[in-house]
Amino acid sequence: MAGGKIQKQKNRAAGSHSHQGGIPFHKSKGQHILKNPMLVDTIVQKSGIKPTDVVLEIGPGTGNLTKKLLEASKSVIAVELDPRMVLELQRRFQGTPFSNKLKVIQGDVLKCDLPYFDICVANIPYQISSPLTFKLLSHRPSFRCAVIMFQREFAMRLVAQPGDNLYCRLSVNTQLLARVFHLLKVGRNNFRPPPKVDSSVVRIEPRKPLPPVSFKEWDGLVRLCFNRKNKTLGSIFRQKTVLSLLEKNYKTLQALQLSEKGMSEEAGMVDDEVAVLADTSEDPSMEIDGERDDDEMEVEDVDREGERSDFKDKVLGVLKQGDFEDKRSSKLTQVDFLYLLSLFNKAGIHFSSCSGK
Repeated sequence: MAGGKIQKQKNRAAGSHSHQGGIPFHKSKGQHILKNPMLVDTIVQKSGIKPTDVVLEIGPGTGNLTKKLLEASKSVIAVELDPRMVLELQRRFQGTPFSNKLKVIQGDVLKCDLPYFDICVANIPYQISSPLTFKLLSHRPSFRCAVIMFQREFAMRLVAQPGDNLYCRLSVNTQLLARVFHLLKVGRNNFRPPPKVDSSVVRIEPRKPLPPVSFKEWDGLVRLCFNRKNKTLGSIFRQKTVLSLLEKNYKTLQALQLSEKGMSEEAGMVDDEVAVLADTSEDPSMEIDGERDDDEMEVEDVDREGERSDFKDKVLGVLKQGDFEDKRSSKLTQVDFLYLLSLFNKAGIHFSSCSGK
């Protein structure tokens, strides 16, 4: 029995580390506290905080970054999930000139309603990187910028450009909504406890105004294209699963006699649709079967009534019209995807789910 208790204590100790105040940090919860004061100063400097700014900090921990933010801003709103850290934060600034400038919200940042803020500065748990990024980008009124510490690979995907190895749906979706800049690389030894990977600080500036596009349509197209980003679009749009899905949407919209006015209204509901871009997993309805030769993936032109062949010609005609047939998703820019989507939509071909409409 005694041996069992000792083993449990060792296991608990292995999963947490204490700082000088004695609070254990849990790696499983993404608690990695910045300990390098020079790095903290650099992050605050690159945030461009004005004395009149309200700053949102996510995951303040014990308050090392919070103190510098309070010094530079009008006020700080700190969102912290861990009640132990909330108590530590309140104790640290109680009775100081900063106590009236700090508001602490205990809760899950992904679930709580965020108040108005000018700038977001955050060292976040890496497991919430994608949903948090798109939650911030859907926040209204829009903020000036966010300076966020991400896992390095995630950060490099955010800033990747067409042709880069890491260029992906995340890159395209984020850059549709914001300008993204890599600020600095941060080694793992700048944290307590050190994470297993290096980090990077990224600056995100929301685009104003947002592009007048339906994000559900956009995500449907981009998700389909990036299932095989190094295949030509002509190859992707010849596949049976792709043509079947698009033809189903096409016929459903025709049956509903969706007016041009209705589609324009749908395209205007941008704020409610941003959340769909946060899902970086693959959509089963858009999945392409395992690697096969392009010839095997083509739909046979011999159809019972010739309808499928006609629809295939319609789809390929759109690609040829925009000179996209031999291009690859990994090389396409934001403008390219917007143009391609507009060509498909003008031809009556849509990518968002039609269920419930």
